[in-house]
Amino acid sequence: MEIRELCMLVPLAPLTAAVVAGLFCRVIPRSVATLVCILGCAVAFVASAVVFFGVRAGASFDGAVYTWVASGATLIEAGFLIDPLSSLMMLVVSFVSLSVHIYAVGYMRDDPGVNRFFAYIALFTASMLILVMSNNFIQLFFGWEAVGLVSYLLIGFWNERPTATAAATKAFLVNRVGDLGLLLGIGLIFVSYGTLDYASVFRLANETSGATFPLFGASECSLLSVICVLLFVGAMGKSAQIPLHVWLPDSMEGPTPISALIHAATMVTAGIFMVARLSPLFELSETALSFVLVVGATSSLLMGFLGIVETDIKRIVAYSTLSQLGYMVAALGASAYSAAIFHLTTHAFFKALLFLAAGSVIVGMHHEQDVRRMGGLRKYMPLTAFAALVGSLALAGVPFFSGFYSKDSLIEAVAASGIPGAGFASFSLLTGVFVTAFYTFRMYFLVFLGKERFVAAHGIKSGETPRESPPTMTLPLILLAVPSAAIGYFAIEPMLFGGFFRDAIVTAENHAVVEKILAHFTTPLEMAMTSPASGVFWLTLTGIASAAFFYLIRPTLPAALRSRAGVLVRVLENKYYFDALYKAFGDGVRAVGKFLWLIVDTRVIDGAIDAAARGVRWFGKGLWHAIDGGVIDTILVGGSARVVGAASRFLRFLQSGQLAGYAFFMIAGVCAMLSAWFFTQAKGFLP
Repeated sequence: MEIRELCMLVPLAPLTAAVVAGLFCRVIPRSVATLVCILGCAVAFVASAVVFFGVRAGASFDGAVYTWVASGATLIEAGFLIDPLSSLMMLVVSFVSLSVHIYAVGYMRDDPGVNRFFAYIALFTASMLILVMSNNFIQLFFGWEAVGLVSYLLIGFWNERPTATAAATKAFLVNRVGDLGLLLGIGLIFVSYGTLDYASVFRLANETSGATFPLFGASECSLLSVICVLLFVGAMGKSAQIPLHVWLPDSMEGPTPISALIHAATMVTAGIFMVARLSPLFELSETALSFVLVVGATSSLLMGFLGIVETDIKRIVAYSTLSQLGYMVAALGASAYSAAIFHLTTHAFFKALLFLAAGSVIVGMHHEQDVRRMGGLRKYMPLTAFAALVGSLALAGVPFFSGFYSKDSLIEAVAASGIPGAGFASFSLLTGVFVTAFYTFRMYFLVFLGKERFVAAHGIKSGETPRESPPTMTLPLILLAVPSAAIGYFAIEPMLFGGFFRDAIVTAENHAVVEKILAHFTTPLEMAMTSPASGVFWLTLTGIASAAFFYLIRPTLPAALRSRAGVLVRVLENKYYFDALYKAFGDGVRAVGKFLWLIVDTRVIDGAIDAAARGVRWFGKGLWHAIDGGVIDTILVGGSARVVGAASRFLRFLQSGQLAGYAFFMIAGVCAMLSAWFFTQAKGFLP
């Protein structure tokens, strides 16, 4: 089968499964719906693997599949761009999605809406695959919006919960803000270049890189800077960067498999992929790169701090996602696109592993999510504890684990960058190393080690213990634990230094930071063995040791420090007051709108209505006087009455009833007739 047919099979297989499970969800058994969706995703994974190895062997494809719209010389086509970047994303998305599908069989086994759930996640997978495989902006936007729509359905899946519907609405609205920026950027591209095809836009942008865009008055700025910033606003929404990050923690209201799917390899990575795909544009605007760099570094640090005070196990992992996405965005801003995609790849595996492990804990703890009501679960859930440990070591960046290779490379690349803001970004990422290790192992120690605190927890009765999850849930944990531990070791050399991406990623010569860190790299083994010579290693070790001291050796100390921290803890617990600020802004807008409505409605609108009413009444009164009174009453009705009255009086005078009167009128009439005849006959004799 040719690569073109395989490419069509990749999104169509889960899409067909979603249609079958969705349209017939009320009539087919749940076993059929789950099997169809798992098979659809498995077909997509196998086809993606074949495409991936074909691309590694030198194959590629960039062409249209069919034409959507043809208007004059303008063509909007559906097509695929299959190169090392898209083939890698296809493989990662389909594998993680397949693992989540298998895991969901056990997690959702008692849910009455399981058929609908599997239809949603299959559709979500198909949408993400369409996004990463597109070769033009309109198809990118189609996949982008489809992912956002299905995420709304998945986050609000348990719609009987008010918190779930509120979280789904929040995610939808916040993403619409970012999507507006993306849409404006795409529109500006079409207006400026007359095409939406990637290759054509890249060529035209390179030829007209000095074009300007009018701002206010006579001021102008680079057209490409405006385009890239607008496109990145879309990425800020999908990849949850400050200040459009507020939807991601609340998305934990959805089922845990959805949290893993959204946070690991699909929706939140769409923005990272898009910026890497559009590297030929971003490399032409240092202003846009600097903006991306600062936003990513700020997000990585501030979101990491929130993981320290969070007590919900899923939200802790969610804040780690926000922080790690900030790392990737910072690498994009430093032009280390390959390092960002490398970290995206490793992060997809260990973050999916951590979310699924958290879901296993929640099921084992009878749906308890507060880490303060857990402890000592390693004894009861050994497989889940092992998987969570592998994921935690990878997330913290411990040597030899996948996160170590990707995160360390990323930090070195940012430190080697000369783009404005690189110094601040390097400081933020280094500080985030300690913070990440601390909150990651704080979660692990509170959940799996230490004193058992779950006897009084909600849903756990005295004498009842947590239980290990069924094989359908633990098997995906083992499958994900392998790449979480090893993929970084095997992938760092080809992805960063071996030309894996070829021409799929473009980097300007003065931004080639990945080539700078190549001078310090020999082999993955030596990189891990010599890691104690770097400050990153000791920051990681210090973070883990600090978490062990606070939550294993002196478990009463965090509460004491928390009570003394005062304002700092309140700021973190209120998530920097972003939600309160947005709520206050919304309330302010509503208050201003209500005030204007009262003023306008009571003074202007009511006054206008009154004036119009008075005018209508005056006009009606005039018409009444002129037509009703003057024409109808006076002329038509009154005049006809007077005419009839006069005629009646005249006729009464003629019909007096006296014989002498009648004789007089007869004689007078005869005289008149004779006079008329006489004058007629004598007319010719008169002078």
